[in-house]
Order: sequence, then structure tokens, then C-alpha cells
Amino acid sequence: MYIDTHAHLYHKQFDQDRTEMVQRTLDAGVRKLFLPNIDLTSVEALHAMCDQFPELCFPMMGLHPCSVGEDPSRDLAEVERLLGTGRYWAVGEIGIDLHWDKTWLTQQQDAFRQQVRWAKELALPVVIHCRESFEETISIIEEEKDEHLNGAFHCFTGSADDARRIIDIGGFMLGIGGVITYPKSGLAETMAQIGAKHCVLETDAPYLTPVPHRGKRNESSYIPLIAEALAAAVGISVEEVARITTANAELLFAE
Repeated sequence: MYIDTHAHLYHKQFDQDRTEMVQRTLDAGVRKLFLPNIDLTSVEALHAMCDQFPELCFPMMGLHPCSVGEDPSRDLAEVERLLGTGRYWAVGEIGIDLHWDKTWLTQQQDAFRQQVRWAKELALPVVIHCRESFEETISIIEEEKDEHLNGAFHCFTGSADDARRIIDIGGFMLGIGGVITYPKSGLAETMAQIGAKHCVLETDAPYLTPVPHRGKRNESSYIPLIAEALAAAVGISVEEVARITTANAELLFAE
């Protein structure tokens, strides 16, 4: 059994074949899908998909860093209200993204810290978006860490030293996705040093599609391809990768 810990399956790219995509996912042995929110415009579609497939899809709630602007207070207030309803399995996806724009770094840092604190209050894991911002992101996690804080670094693509720093915090997983299948990414070499003990699997669908489907829409049925690449990198069987990552995901998203 597999779990996809990060997939935007409510995205409009799936509007024409969502039911068929879900069936392909089940046929591939993927039994749980955790869906991160982006901003207030994605909430309705997120809820609709989780309502349509309640035994398969589990929602998160958060404000994505790329949706944080000059004054995110209104959006954050709504995220806080929604989190208070108790229907979510994690606070995510949240974090810091400096790839596109560094203008609102301070606002991103403040929004991230606030959402991390809500997660601690609610005893929910955090699912972290960290793009070209590793130091800025992990420093907040290190400062905020207590016995209530755990989570996953979504789309981990860092170095072995970065991975060890995350693992050393305690309670955090490395989200491994399609990038591990990209020959020039270096992620397979990094994971060969780190192993699979602290990993969960994810697709980030419809983005970051694994080889051999790179360039096309990603979907959760491709999780076995990611598992195969991780197994090859760390030198264990695909079955063992499935067992480890499923157990980690179940622990992370425990009721």
C-alpha cells in the first residue's frame, strides 16, 4: 500500500477525468491522498474533492507562501477560522518561497511562523513548502520546535547536510517526489547517503511528474515510480520502501 502525502488533485487540470484518475490511483495501490490547500480560491475545490472521495482524500489547510503579499491578514484570519472547524489533517502547504519574488519575505516569514503556531495549538503536523529558502525556513522550525511540532518538508531536493539538519530536529519527514527520477537532480545520490527511514512519498500532482512521464500532467497513480526510484537509490526493495513510507505517513497524519 502507498500513500501520496501531497497532491493537488482538486486542480482544474483534473476536471475532465478526475474519477478515472482516482481509479488509476487505486489500481496502482495508493490508498490515501493528502491534499494541501493553496489559498482562499482553492478551498471550495479542495472541499468538494474530499467530500466526493471521503475514504481516500484528506484535506489540509494553509496559506501557500506564493499567495502571501503585502498584507495577508484577511486570508490568514480565514485560514485560522477554517482550521478551527477541525476537519483538517495538517496545516499546509505553508512555508517560504524565494524563487519568484523576494519582495514579501518578511510577510512570508511572519505568515509561516503564525501558521506553525496554530499547528502546535491544534496538534497538527505542518507541511512545508521550501523553495530557494532553506535557511530562512528551517530556522523558524528550529526556533518553534517543541513536543507538539512535527511535519514534512514537501518536495525535498536539498543536500545530505540539509536532510540531516531536518532529521535532527526530530519529528520531521522528507517528502520525496518525482524529482528523484530526474537524472540531473542529484536527489538520488543524496538519498543514497540518507536512506529511506525518514521519508514519505508524494507527487505534488499535477506538477513535478516523474520519468518516464515528465512533461505531462502528474497524478497519484505515479507514486510507484517514485517508490522504485527511491528503492534503487537507497538499495532496498520497493516493498520495503512502501512499508517504511506508509508507516511514516500514517504516523505523521495520525488521528
